[in-house]
Amino acid sequence: MKHFLDIEKISMSDLRNILRKAVQLKKTGSKKLLAGKQLAMIFEKPSTRTRVSFEVAINQLGGNALTLNNNDSQLGRGETIADTAKVLSRYADIIMMRTFQHETLLELAENSSVPVINGLTDTSHPCQIMADIMTFEEHKGPIKDKLLAWSGDWNNVTYTLAHAAEKFGFKFNFACPKEFAPANSLPKNTKYFEDPEVAVKNADCVITDTWISMGDEDEAYKKNLLAPYQVNEVLMKHAKKSAIFMHCLPAHREHEVTSAVMDGKQSVVFDEAENRLHVQKAIMLWCLGKI
Repeated sequence: MKHFLDIEKISMSDLRNILRKAVQLKKTGSKKLLAGKQLAMIFEKPSTRTRVSFEVAINQLGGNALTLNNNDSQLGRGETIADTAKVLSRYADIIMMRTFQHETLLELAENSSVPVINGLTDTSHPCQIMADIMTFEEHKGPIKDKLLAWSGDWNNVTYTLAHAAEKFGFKFNFACPKEFAPANSLPKNTKYFEDPEVAVKNADCVITDTWISMGDEDEAYKKNLLAPYQVNEVLMKHAKKSAIFMHCLPAHREHEVTSAVMDGKQSVVFDEAENRLHVQKAIMLWCLGKI
């Protein structure tokens, strides 16, 4: 059983095989490699890129997708995750879940007899980071030994990038207010900075994400503390002149990033969004033993 739950739990050879397949699919287009296969998608959180990219991905591979939200499934009426997993395993060939608690995803995978993909939890976002690495290497070459720098809130994307840094051998600096810095020890190759200008100095890539995640409270407090961490033209000047800018989207323009950076020549955010499609095709093929 090949679940795609956390980058740190998957071998480097498998991660590289997924990325190679994603690059190939982007260049050559999709054959009907998953003809007749059924993808069940469970959404406890709203979604644009995850929902559309997975649905288009399975359709282009010759399969079909069905979407379950809390309001239109028995999950919203008290059915257990375990029972849902056992039932969906009888109908679908693969399950993708986008949920709040990481434990919910793990329970689903534990009780499923088909592969489960992490479409996002409050803890991690591995599909996004695979697309980020693909995008980086398209524009900057091999990611090993390169410096990626983050300015903003510590969240599920940052967590996964930190673990990816250890796996793929790149350096990861992140800057955020000390109030939001993780209390636990950091993975290898990751360094924390309170000063964003120091964190992004000579970076090959600058990254950020929305300051307010789904379920966050006291937005005004967070925005006030994070204001000095906005990615703007001044901050980008501390990175390499050839640096690229990434954001997993949706972006709140003029908050965590200015429109000047989002729409500027260094921005690759829409390549990054597109690559979700190709990476997720490759992840599904890997899960189903096709690569």
